[in-house]
Amino acid sequence: MAVVCDVDWHNFRILEYPDSISALQDLKTCLSKTDLRPYLTRKLQKSMETRLLHTGVSTPDILTAYVATIRSMRVLDPSGLLLGTITQPIHQYLRSRDDTVRCVVSSLTEEGPSDLADELIKGEALQTDENTPSDDEEINWENWLPDPVDADPNKPLANNRRTSDIISMLVNVYGSRELFVNEYRTLLADRLLTSLTCDTEREIRYLELLKLRFGDAQLHYCEVMLKDIVDSKRITQNIKHDLSSSGENDIPISSMILSAQFWPAFKEEKCELHPNVDEQMKKYTACFETLKGNRTLYWKKHLGLVDLDIELPDRTMNLYSVTPIHATIILHFQDKSQWHLDELSRIMQVPPTVLRRKIGFWESQYLITQVSPDIFQLVEISAKGNLNVLREIIVEDESESAMASTQDQREEELQTFWSYVTGMLMNLDSLPLERIHQVLKMFAFQGPTTECSLQELKHFLDRKVREHQLVYSNGYYKLPKS
Repeated sequence: MAVVCDVDWHNFRILEYPDSISALQDLKTCLSKTDLRPYLTRKLQKSMETRLLHTGVSTPDILTAYVATIRSMRVLDPSGLLLGTITQPIHQYLRSRDDTVRCVVSSLTEEGPSDLADELIKGEALQTDENTPSDDEEINWENWLPDPVDADPNKPLANNRRTSDIISMLVNVYGSRELFVNEYRTLLADRLLTSLTCDTEREIRYLELLKLRFGDAQLHYCEVMLKDIVDSKRITQNIKHDLSSSGENDIPISSMILSAQFWPAFKEEKCELHPNVDEQMKKYTACFETLKGNRTLYWKKHLGLVDLDIELPDRTMNLYSVTPIHATIILHFQDKSQWHLDELSRIMQVPPTVLRRKIGFWESQYLITQVSPDIFQLVEISAKGNLNVLREIIVEDESESAMASTQDQREEELQTFWSYVTGMLMNLDSLPLERIHQVLKMFAFQGPTTECSLQELKHFLDRKVREHQLVYSNGYYKLPKS
């Protein structure tokens, strides 16, 4: 029987899985009777490199093809040798993309149909390269198969069979559970903070599934975050009731009260709110302190969503989900119909370039116009003649993440390590790089913090040397003499 390995046909069948199971089983039978396995391997790798592993293909599409490849290779070669060989180029390429981890985590927890979400629902325990089988681990001898003759004797295929789970293989691309857990924590925080109707029950369900994969300890911080959201709803209802009873609820406020040490770093922006809003926040804080005793609130004034009802002589507008800075701008125009950009910038403590861009939103709604350079005026009567028209606008302007970028979060973690380093050097005068790293591993790499590698620590300390905050001499770091 002649066998023709047409790589285009096979690649097409792989992407069609599971509709291609019959064709894969036929090919499996052919491979067992021929010596064309090396030829098939080379052609599949070449096809993936030319069609899949380049900048023209998005990361989600690569992950979709990767999942289909894993499932197809399981049918074609249960030993795992073909799977490990063919997917190696995909592993190397995925490491080079900055958004790989975020795309994986998003696929795991998205609502629609997703291959990775289906894998998560299976609820299997995570198997990574660091997990080694125990000596007494029982093997199903009835289904045992010997390793193929072309298998590497230094890499037993038993581990490939154990770690052929799709999510485990994606984690093994980076070799770090902490990286995936931290990315999930950031995405979860973003969803909870940017959506007033976030389904906490759904998030708890996904969290429990992730616990089966990563363990309770890894996801404890996420559990506290979800508890904060549930508790915030109850506390907000109590405070709003107290303010309404005392007649001080002029501007209704709902808040998310977060345990700062358990949440990822927030994106920091400077913005002073309108005095009326600021006064209402102080009343809210006072009620919280009465309710919680020795605890208080520190407001993130640039975060949140605002619903506005705007009444003008010729029109009424209802705007939903405006950002605090946009709401503050229009509230100041309620006090005074004309503002100079520099004056408003000074009051709001927002840079003029940023403020000008934010005012542009209100210009697009025909509420503010620029009458002369850097002077803006409220448009009380529209030239468009929209008299007695109710306009309902759902604002989705600049729906960017409320969390700090991964790079900013990592920089903050490194600055935390810096406090440990300075403490060490103040007590011990000078230390080599390896000793500093060992002490940090014992005391600083706790909680959700990703461990700092020796090379990353060296780059960080060398940067401190260039900034004249450290002195490096003969392989030892020490603090400069004041």
